[in-house]
Amino acid sequence: MGASFETAPAANSIDRIFEAFFQNNSTGPRQSFPACDTADPIAAAWRTPEAPGYLVPADQALRLVQDRADIDISGPEFNFVRSIRVFDVRYARQHESGRDGDCNRSATVVLGTYGTQGDFAWQRSSITALPSAHIGLERWGQNCPSIYHRSVFVDWRDYEGNYGFEQVNY
Repeated sequence: MGASFETAPAANSIDRIFEAFFQNNSTGPRQSFPACDTADPIAAAWRTPEAPGYLVPADQALRLVQDRADIDISGPEFNFVRSIRVFDVRYARQHESGRDGDCNRSATVVLGTYGTQGDFAWQRSSITALPSAHIGLERWGQNCPSIYHRSVFVDWRDYEGNYGFEQVNY
């Protein structure tokens, strides 16, 4: 990310890389490697300064982080978190088919929202629930023009109530 305590970075950063791997520990890098070739995923490991003699499994490390990050965000000053909505238009297709010119429409849209304490959840949604700022499905339902669309649309209100959004088509 380019963050550094040094005002002028050294021309060669190889020393810093080795410092990060070894951290004054002559036993080797602080990274776990698989003992054999396998196609199965291997759980990541994390070593704490308080317990340098063993590795902490990834799920336990996650629990430690979650325990430390637990704060109360139920107050109105955190409404901006609860205002964030994530629309995932996974599939939207409209086209004519058959001799009769029937219009076939199908769509899969889900909406992700944040709860009182910042818990995130997905739920089914629809194209009609998309905000007017969303683009790409304006002619949905009109005389059956051919449409194929996929996107992620995020909108929010900041702490002052100003509306913002971002859309990524894929």
